[in-house]
Amino acid sequence: MPTVHFTDAEGAVRDVEGNPGDSVMETAVRNGVPGIVAECGGSLSCATCHVFVREDTLDELPEMEEMEDEMLYGTAVDREDNSRLSCQLKLCEGQDIYVTTPETQV
Repeated sequence: MPTVHFTDAEGAVRDVEGNPGDSVMETAVRNGVPGIVAECGGSLSCATCHVFVREDTLDELPEMEEMEDEMLYGTAVDREDNSRLSCQLKLCEGQDIYVTTPETQV
């Protein structure tokens, strides 16, 4: 099973097992992880599922597509080099993903 390691803005960590093929966002919502609102409504201003991926694990993830890159400019907290949208991070069998949620999501 894949595991998502969620760290909140204050440093509290919660480890959640996910299902292969699900996104980090789906895993967070299903397990009641705070900090990922996941109510995008299909707009290009994604401000509800922004996460920071632990930098030493970024190269283990698929490259960001152009659409995700554009969507990250609508986040509530300024994007950083390790910013990703949790809805775009799909889980694979045996994978560990480490993310930190921003202080504020819209």
